Amino acid sequence: MNAKPPISLPSSSSSPSNTFSLTHSLTLHWVSPPILSIFTTTTCNPLRPFLVQATTSHSNPTDHSLSLTTTTTQTLTSQEQRLLTLLRQRQTEEAWISYTQCSHLPSPTCLSRLVSQLSYQYTHLSLTRAQSIVTRLRHERQLHRLDANSLGLLAVAATKAGHTLYATSIIKSMLRSGYLPHVKSWSAVVSRLAASGDDGPSEALKLFNLVTRRVRQFPDPELVSDSRPDTAAYNAALNACANLGGTKRFLQLFVEMSEFGAEPDVLTYNVMIKLCARADRKDLLVFVLERILEKEIPLCMTTLHSLVAAYVGFDDLETAEKMVQAMRERRSDLCNILRDSNPEYPNQNEQEVFEKLLPNSIKATDPEPPPLLPRSYAPNSRIYTTLMKGYMNAGRVTDTVRMLEAMRRQDDSASHPDHVTYTTVVSAFVKSGSVDRARQVLAEMTRIAVPANRITYNILLKGYCQQLQIDKAKELLKEMAEDAGIEPDVVSYNILIDGCILVDDSAGALSFFNEMRAKGITPTKVSYTTLMKAFALSGQPKLANKVFDEMLNDPRVKVDLVAWNMLVEGYCRLGLVEEAKKIIQRMKEKGLYPNVATYGSLANGIALARKPGEALLLWNEVKDRCEVKKGENSDFSSLPPLKPDEGLLDTLADICVRAAFFRKALEIVACMEENGIPPNKTKFTRIYVEMHSRMFTSKHASKARQDRRIERKRAAEAFKFWLGLPNSYYGSEWRLEPLDGDD
Repeated sequence: MNAKPPISLPSSSSSPSNTFSLTHSLTLHWVSPPILSIFTTTTCNPLRPFLVQATTSHSNPTDHSLSLTTTTTQTLTSQEQRLLTLLRQRQTEEAWISYTQCSHLPSPTCLSRLVSQLSYQYTHLSLTRAQSIVTRLRHERQLHRLDANSLGLLAVAATKAGHTLYATSIIKSMLRSGYLPHVKSWSAVVSRLAASGDDGPSEALKLFNLVTRRVRQFPDPELVSDSRPDTAAYNAALNACANLGGTKRFLQLFVEMSEFGAEPDVLTYNVMIKLCARADRKDLLVFVLERILEKEIPLCMTTLHSLVAAYVGFDDLETAEKMVQAMRERRSDLCNILRDSNPEYPNQNEQEVFEKLLPNSIKATDPEPPPLLPRSYAPNSRIYTTLMKGYMNAGRVTDTVRMLEAMRRQDDSASHPDHVTYTTVVSAFVKSGSVDRARQVLAEMTRIAVPANRITYNILLKGYCQQLQIDKAKELLKEMAEDAGIEPDVVSYNILIDGCILVDDSAGALSFFNEMRAKGITPTKVSYTTLMKAFALSGQPKLANKVFDEMLNDPRVKVDLVAWNMLVEGYCRLGLVEEAKKIIQRMKEKGLYPNVATYGSLANGIALARKPGEALLLWNEVKDRCEVKKGENSDFSSLPPLKPDEGLLDTLADICVRAAFFRKALEIVACMEENGIPPNKTKFTRIYVEMHSRMFTSKHASKARQDRRIERKRAAEAFKFWLGLPNSYYGSEWRLEPLDGDD
């Protein structure tokens, strides 16, 4: 895709990028809809019995106990025999060369072993080679030659490389084709999905449900013993629930664990701490710790760190400090300290769910003292750094620096500051606007041989960009690559692109975007939407539309509502309401519905274009979406409810008042008051006095015309009453202008 001069936008097909992630052979659910299976054989019957072949551990891809779809007793050619010998000797590089020299497709044994060993290497080159084998087999409709172990290992390798969509597609295609993947394979994919953004947690739960549902179809558990979910698999699914804030689903999975013989471990309860934080149940954090102690589950430092992080997340630095101080004093009555810090009147969010998850919280009023820690736990650098982040978020830069100095003086080396600690100090200075002091901390890290990482440099890059010092940001980028030997990543370039937007340099933003792709760095959703923002704010919606089209064609990126809204914003900034409405219609056809940001941009575009009739149509749609929230019947009952904000309603009310649509204006200000938004009466009074103070006062209008104005006049009088201006509802001697007949 090429734009006309002066700015050009290269196509995705011509840009160098990650071969493994861009190869078009990855039709395994990369683009949806439609969803394409890698198993494209015409003889595949989705209802046939499952082939339970994942019976070995993935720790050794060359183990002779690997289950194969065909036996090794087949007659092998000399080329195949040599290939098999190389694979048995684990000479993977020579085996790959031998494979490329084969005149025909090798046996299933050779193919499965080769894919397994390539996947097990966990390198970009090996993954690309393994994928090429899958691509070849798919084209020749021979994918049934690969066994479950090889496909499972490929899924794990893709997951570790960050290609989660590809890994997910492999697991789903295996299930559709009758394979049951090993639990280590599919749980690794679920774990990565649960920790990713966007729809990752939801997709993780879907994949978990898909596998467990298939496992339950077998009456004999021994047949599927290697595919049954274990504690690690459940922990991954529970983490997805916690990230979504799904307390009821969390409870359901927690209860199901016993069905498969999976016992909760300390990680399970660490995830429960996150769930309590998501549900705003700070009062339950101590009971999670007590539950771990009651069940005699070995406690780990991660649990204590999770507790400190949870209190910091609640902005309860006092309790976090008490906890860290108690650990420094080697006290074992930590539960008692946390109980004393509990709120006097805790909220009751999801009370029934948490009573089942934490039955010990019901007995909190019993005279029995809380349990003691089995031993003392001294805070480590990770816990200290988490407390420092709390100081940073609260703007307490001095306390952040003091904590760093205190950590330096600790006798225990485990409590000494590390690169994460120094990065937190850098972030604190950047957040307070002291970028020069943050740069000094970076220099100190170099002096004391604490290596800064990419995150440290990215935070400093963001500081320079926020202060509009783009030249210094470019210098730091060069220093990062040449002096520190750290190559910038997609986050680095996203920061620079956003910095160019702040100085109104859309050409610079495009230059960084092209430089990033020239280096083979895959753009993310943020990269595309940030570049679209650059063009939208600079009044170039057509270029923003080109970037959007390229984003649609990139199978690695999911186009979300933010991207659509940015496209709408680009047209509305120029008052091109019709073009913006077409974009919104396309968005609805894709199954996405406008939110407050969408309507806000459209309202601003309508105001700029001076089309008050469009404002009435927009208000009717917004009103119907708001009524969905109230449970009222409307044509929009199937859509998600809408909570309007001040910007949207104020803009609509402004348009209506200027156009003398007083009845609609009263509806809008009533909606503002219902949502706790105070209308700006001063502004609306000024508009009315400047534009409509002489309305309906002409004595030369015909009676027919005056009759037609009666309804509008009533609405105007009601609006004046709301403003507090003199109106027909109460008498006053005050006049805007002398009436006819007055002296």
